[in-house]
Amino acid sequence: MIAPAANGTTARTTATQSLCRDLFAIDAMLTRRSSSAFDLFDRLEQQLSQQLQTAERVPAAEVHETPEAYQLVLELPGVNKAGIEVKATERTLLISAERRSPRQPATQSTAAETGDDAAEASCPSTRDQAAQAAPLLSEFRYGTWSRSFRFPVPIEREQLQAVYRDGLLHVTAPKANKVSSVTVKVEG
Repeated sequence: MIAPAANGTTARTTATQSLCRDLFAIDAMLTRRSSSAFDLFDRLEQQLSQQLQTAERVPAAEVHETPEAYQLVLELPGVNKAGIEVKATERTLLISAERRSPRQPATQSTAAETGDDAAEASCPSTRDQAAQAAPLLSEFRYGTWSRSFRFPVPIEREQLQAVYRDGLLHVTAPKANKVSSVTVKVEG
């Protein structure tokens, strides 16, 4: 049996009214926040775009094994050859590369640094140039990529070969022919 509330209504009716008030308040808040039904999708698209831009960048790779060597091919489109670094340990190969945005040069001296007032007066500021060149939409990824590969057999670090052409990095890592073993004298 439902007990009557102090003002003559039942507790169930009061709870229902309270729930309805809360739902109407949430609906009003959402209505004020978005001016159209598609605003939610626009915000979602912006959030996903930001996540994609900050996502980890890993170049696609193919690894082949021959009896003599491991051969790797990595996709590094738009990367300057000077921005590629290949390092090796006994069984691991680490490949890093940087793709710079054309809007963000590596180094740029300003007129203030050089003390050239005439150059400052005749050239627009770097910020103005960057604002003019900024695209409306950019899906290109810029930044640093890094990838490591661990092999089951040691590699000859001194004989590594790397060739970069047409956006592809080809690395040949010869297998080590030396088998090193250590004999330990048992004491006791």
